[in-house]
Amino acid sequence: MPEAKLSVIIPTYNRKAILKRALDGYTQQTARDGILEILVVDDGSADGTGEMVAEFARNSPVPVRYLRHENSGLAATRNHGIREARGELVLLGDDDIIPAPNMVAEHLAWHRAHPEMAVGVLGQVVWSPEALSTPFMRWMASGEGYLRYTHLTAGQEVDVLSRYFNNTSVKVDFLRHNGVFDEDFRVYGFEDTELGCRLGNKGLRLLYNPGAIGYHLKRLTFDEEVRRFHQLRVTRAIFDSKVGKGLYDQAWRRPKATLAYRCKVAVTRTLVPVLAPLKPLLDSQIPMPSVVYRAFHYYYAEHGGRKSEGNACSQPNDA
Repeated sequence: MPEAKLSVIIPTYNRKAILKRALDGYTQQTARDGILEILVVDDGSADGTGEMVAEFARNSPVPVRYLRHENSGLAATRNHGIREARGELVLLGDDDIIPAPNMVAEHLAWHRAHPEMAVGVLGQVVWSPEALSTPFMRWMASGEGYLRYTHLTAGQEVDVLSRYFNNTSVKVDFLRHNGVFDEDFRVYGFEDTELGCRLGNKGLRLLYNPGAIGYHLKRLTFDEEVRRFHQLRVTRAIFDSKVGKGLYDQAWRRPKATLAYRCKVAVTRTLVPVLAPLKPLLDSQIPMPSVVYRAFHYYYAEHGGRKSEGNACSQPNDA
């Protein structure tokens, strides 16, 4: 039986029903005995989350601790859990990531194989079958959107843009000695990318384990994706101020402003308004060519974005 040394950290805010699903998933793990505790860190919920967790904890086969603070944002909420964790390892999840039955076992096995303090494990996140994913959602998960797993291979040390922290395990002492989340990020977006860049400068090697699967129980509409992308512009500015302008675009390998590229942009800006009647189909089960999704995403989400300058992932005044 595995030694109980893993602290699971689940930040949450006003999503008690889906949080309950995540908690159920952790109590049904094949390596349940490897979980020392589940820390539910509540960012000031007003939907009865505390009462639900208290009731769940009374019958849970895994110790559950409930931590609460006034609404402070995702970064501060995760840091609260990191400070309180009693395990040697922390597994950072989200309240809408439902673990596959062997997810914890996969994380623990890879840490046994890689006991070095600076090695962490990135698990895979896929759409939950219950989310009834649309072709647009699957396009988002194909590497075009924010679930960028398809370009990774097992055992690969991931790049800065894939250092996610929604199904990621690390040695807690490495985090405490080398840096936690920057609490200037009060809303979702780039807080994990910034931490991943900073920890990379401290020697973090984050290895991709596609067998450690978490199911993202969320149905993403096109309009929700547009709002998410617009919000990211705010946190992108914070990210740029921390690590240098242009890192994000450089890592994404954005195309240069060639004549051909400018022509594609001009065509997109002209054609998408004409194709506007197709927009409701983006949330249907009717598949469309990827070029259509890309054009609509550019026009509604990215249109008007800032130009970027190349830069390296470095912090001259890193302390």
